[in-house]
Amino acid sequence: MVRKEWTTLEPQEKRSLLDAVLCLQRLPSISGDLAPGARSRYDDFVATHVNQTTRIHGTGNFLSWHRYFAWQYEHALRNECGYQGALPYIKEPRYAFDLINAPFFDGSDLSFGGNGAPDASNNGTNVPSNAAPNIVIPPGSGGGCITSGPFKHMRVNLGSVAPALNDVPKNPRPDGLGYNPRCIRRDISQYAAERWSTDQNITDLLNESDIGSFQTTLQGDFSKGFLGAHTSGHFFVGGDPGGDLFTSPGDPYFFLHHAFMDFLWYVWQYQDPQNRVEVIAGTLTVNNSPPSRNATLDDIIELGVNAPGMKIRDAVSTLKGPFCYIYE
Repeated sequence: MVRKEWTTLEPQEKRSLLDAVLCLQRLPSISGDLAPGARSRYDDFVATHVNQTTRIHGTGNFLSWHRYFAWQYEHALRNECGYQGALPYIKEPRYAFDLINAPFFDGSDLSFGGNGAPDASNNGTNVPSNAAPNIVIPPGSGGGCITSGPFKHMRVNLGSVAPALNDVPKNPRPDGLGYNPRCIRRDISQYAAERWSTDQNITDLLNESDIGSFQTTLQGDFSKGFLGAHTSGHFFVGGDPGGDLFTSPGDPYFFLHHAFMDFLWYVWQYQDPQNRVEVIAGTLTVNNSPPSRNATLDDIIELGVNAPGMKIRDAVSTLKGPFCYIYE
């Protein structure tokens, strides 16, 4: 299977993907008591991410977990909703200096919707971090509900947990897994994109020589005021749920963003496959806080109700284990 860049897809290919996502949002949840607020199969994926956020970011399993997560989402689109294509990705640096006019955010029926409506109360985003001072992303021109595109009537049911906006309705449960229906809100941030999602950022990333440095550059070094391409990609969409690290898969753009993160890992790996595929760095906790042991290739990554567990070593190659895909 070949994963293609979104803008290279034919209109019918885009329509098929978007229809499959809407289909997944109509199918009933299988989470049960694990996520009482989940109402759809789409929500099952959001709930899994919420449940594991503190164990899959800034950790040794970050790359492999998200590879398996995005692949299983692709699998659900194909097996449960009849989608026949592969999960596309977006070369985000191509649009870093004119993000608001990017074709995937143009608000058309063949896009992921546009920016949120203007919100005068939007005062920007403090990026959650243990580092001081916090990284502050100034407000963009949005912040309200999206009003166009195929997801304009979509209900976000889970979260918030760590909201980027200051007026997101509070979830009835402290874990964010209660029922809390609301619209998708976005505040597309040119500020984030042109600082941390540029061609130069990606060149620097792909020039890293070891997996530990690659992961750190990708995920960001907040103590140095650097978000990295991964975190930037979440906050240049921002809003709710996209700007909440826990519930960010609730914005369908998440999966194209993480397909691009996987694309970058794939490209980095195959610059030197002998030394870059079966390698791992990092511990089991976010930036090793609290201190924990080093992750190993034999550790298990879990996807809750969506799929059985898998050893990390079975997820480090797109051509081994259950996977069989490449990038165009």
